[in-house]
Amino acid sequence: MAERSTAAVDVANESGEAPLAAGAGGVTGDSDKGQSETQGAGGQDAEQTSIEETAPSTPTPEPPELHSGHKLARRYRLEECVTRLEGFSSWRAVDEKLRRAVGVHLLPADHPRARSVLSAARSSALLGDPRFVQVLDAVEENDLVYVVHEWLPDATELSAVLAAGPMEAYDAYQLVSQVAQAMTAAHREGLSHLLLSPGCVLRSESGQYRIRGLAVAAALRGVTSDRPKRTDTEAIGALLYAALTARWPYQEDAHGLTGLPEDLGLVAPDQVRAGVHRGLAELAMRALVNDGATPSRQEQPCTTPEELAKAVAALPRIRPPEPTAPAFPQAGYRQPPARPAQPAATRPIAHATQPPPPPLAGRTGKVLKWGVAALLIAALGLGSWQVADTLMNRENTPAPTPSVQPQKGSATGGAGHVTNQPLRIVGAQEYAPDGITEDPGDVGLSYDGNPSTYWHTKSFDSGPVLAPFKAGVGIVYDLGSAQKVGSASLTFHYGGSYTTATLYAADSLTTAASPSSLHKLGTVTTDTTNAKLSVSSPVSTRYVVLWLTAVPKAGADGFSSPGFKQGIAEVSFTG
Repeated sequence: MAERSTAAVDVANESGEAPLAAGAGGVTGDSDKGQSETQGAGGQDAEQTSIEETAPSTPTPEPPELHSGHKLARRYRLEECVTRLEGFSSWRAVDEKLRRAVGVHLLPADHPRARSVLSAARSSALLGDPRFVQVLDAVEENDLVYVVHEWLPDATELSAVLAAGPMEAYDAYQLVSQVAQAMTAAHREGLSHLLLSPGCVLRSESGQYRIRGLAVAAALRGVTSDRPKRTDTEAIGALLYAALTARWPYQEDAHGLTGLPEDLGLVAPDQVRAGVHRGLAELAMRALVNDGATPSRQEQPCTTPEELAKAVAALPRIRPPEPTAPAFPQAGYRQPPARPAQPAATRPIAHATQPPPPPLAGRTGKVLKWGVAALLIAALGLGSWQVADTLMNRENTPAPTPSVQPQKGSATGGAGHVTNQPLRIVGAQEYAPDGITEDPGDVGLSYDGNPSTYWHTKSFDSGPVLAPFKAGVGIVYDLGSAQKVGSASLTFHYGGSYTTATLYAADSLTTAASPSSLHKLGTVTTDTTNAKLSVSSPVSTRYVVLWLTAVPKAGADGFSSPGFKQGIAEVSFTG
């Protein structure tokens, strides 16, 4: 294994990204201050990754002395400092305008890395990929530079997931697949991470992974690389290795994981832990081959995220584990504990079972038998007479005209299996088949129960129909499990002529399939801000796409200039 640089950074605790709130696997700022910089996120060699050195004569500016309650741009109220390191600080804050939690990085405007941080933040914001934690604002004002990003209190750091032990093969497959695909998209736009670690990967409740700190974390720490694709690929390989073994694939302990023994070297995951999926173990070694790993069967190493993503896609399908039934206590059916055998002399005497009473005998018994038989014969005769009488009366009575009662779920009474029960939305992401998002950070406002907040599109020059400039804009909603969707209630921010909305059933929250390949549920067009969309043939689906292909014209507001645009203030589904 190539010698590792002691100047690299332990990213799990010092990436500069604001960790999650307590209980979600976050790391406090105090622990950040005491960590030694001994380990790189992806195992990059010293000659490949370098850290910008500040001239001794130019001391690093101290972080601005701010306090909880300080407000930036009369909007972002600082709540808690979670990191104070190398001249910058990271905070948990509140966006008072949109009433949501955000993260903020702060550093003096004269900081030697202030310009590169601003540039990295703006480039990351332009990517707009929902698989990354979104940069919401990047500003320089009043001798301060600050970067505002999403805060995901309901997500869990991968480091916290791995602290509980190795992941199942299916979960590890989902991890490497989603992260490799996300980093492939970033590198196509010229963006790299360079500090990818378990502390930078977040898993949502729906099982989707989000990456935080794209470009920004490295800019805050002054980390650069001559081979960024190779650096990020090795980091993904390290993540997969850790997911399969719950061990860090190097000698040093890092990210809450134990490293490999010094005399062992970099060995395959299936040699560290029994039962590891062979295909995934080989993938990890192919990604780590640049750092001394040797893939079996002489496969070609993966040197870019795109190569790794293609190798993941070429694996045979890995099925999710079968759900296990909870073990409920067997009240009333539990077997008593076995007792040791007792000697015959001391064994208690079992009581004899009482025999059933003897049948009635003599004259009384015979009388009762004949009486019961007579009653049965009489009952049979009476029943036969009533049946015959009913049939004779039916023959002489004209048949009544049948009345058709529309049943719920019939063609005259609505869609089948519809119960009009509200369906809970557990998550959502923008749906952008062309890769160009609108407002990914505000998707949650479209179903937060508050019609005064909304997700909004950009402003378009022509309309109402967006095509051919853009096929449409939309959001994918996660219902938590497969549900029969019968209708949708939509509240828009802008009225006017006109809005066209279509519902589709999708197979995942991060689907990039075109609308033409999805199952269409229904369409509605409206000039008002409220619309009801009914599904003619309900299908069972967990993910529902709301797709807008026409939007009305509206004036300028705090988000965009005049043009054709729309905002989704509230969405709800019934089954």
